[in-house]
Amino acid sequence: MSDFYWLLITSSLVFMMQAGFLCLESGRIRSKNSINVAAKNISDFILSTTLFWLFGFGIMFGDSVAGLFGGTDFFFSEHHSAWEVSFFLFQMMFCGTAATLTSGAVAERMTFLGYIAITLVLSSIIYPVVGHWSWASAYSAQNSPGWLESLGFIDFAGATVVHSVGGWIALVSVIIIGPRLGRFEEGIRLPPGNNLPLSALGTLLIWFGWFGFNGGSTLTLNNDVPMIILNTFISAAWGGLLPQVFITSEMAIWKLGLL
Repeated sequence: MSDFYWLLITSSLVFMMQAGFLCLESGRIRSKNSINVAAKNISDFILSTTLFWLFGFGIMFGDSVAGLFGGTDFFFSEHHSAWEVSFFLFQMMFCGTAATLTSGAVAERMTFLGYIAITLVLSSIIYPVVGHWSWASAYSAQNSPGWLESLGFIDFAGATVVHSVGGWIALVSVIIIGPRLGRFEEGIRLPPGNNLPLSALGTLLIWFGWFGFNGGSTLTLNNDVPMIILNTFISAAWGGLLPQVFITSEMAIWKLGLL
């Protein structure tokens, strides 16, 4: 019973990351675009949730078809066990996270409808299919592994399934949009964020949500969880500290006239 309790708790923590992304992105852009970015972060989560319930989960975790995609468990319902429902909720949060990763990359650069189109394709096809390749057997031991799983591929906590997928889509998006040529060449600089404290709050919310993202990926509350959460916390701290050390060192060297 503690297994599905743990998944419910960590699902709530991952959901909090959505609020973190909203605050982080809204605070880092110009005030005139903050409402647009906030609407994108809410809308992508609404769409990804409904699509994942309709058929995304089935494509990702249904009975495998040649290790490429699933073909059962569409329209997830009350006929499933408590653990299965908890697993579904946890994976639904992952889908929402993958969808929202593109938002920050295209903030102020993409129309609302264009962003919604990306969310639809990612949530209904790209993310579930890639997830099936890597995690097909995670839901049921009776299910055949995805083709990447069968080759020995291991992805803990979505380094590839969530973050790489979201990152690649973000990269493709910004390449298609292209740079703002000529706009900042004559001493005109991009204005700073309109609300940096809000952005800092978003960072902390995402940091807190990571405890659920990584800790819940064990799918059970076992002896590995404390060390996973500790590593998550320490990694984030060092990730924030090292850039400051490099910046401070570079400024010191510059003042000494060595640069």
